[in-house]
Amino acid sequence: MIVEMRTYTLAVGATARYFKIYGEKGAPVQKRILGHMVGYYSIEVGELNKVIHLWAYADMEDRARRRAELWSDPEWLGYVKEIAGLVTAQENQILTPAPFFQLPPPA
Repeated sequence: MIVEMRTYTLAVGATARYFKIYGEKGAPVQKRILGHMVGYYSIEVGELNKVIHLWAYADMEDRARRRAELWSDPEWLGYVKEIAGLVTAQENQILTPAPFFQLPPPA
């Protein structure tokens, strides 16, 4: 199992708008295709205007297959066009769990 952690830096003051659009249009598509959302957060202390989300996958092949499906979905492509001006940078990390950690089931 792996967890992908994505950090988006947003334009100043764009977090509320980003969350509104994501909640209405992005989240339903990602949950349907990517499956296991581990968490979705904004930063309140430290580097502001950042959103962090985590997704669990069986392995890198599972991730690659699901991400390819996501990027072929017309609803997702429409959502990406809508939020493109709000996201100013993106960082992506693949995390592997400690041997004793058990990922909670999807909510």
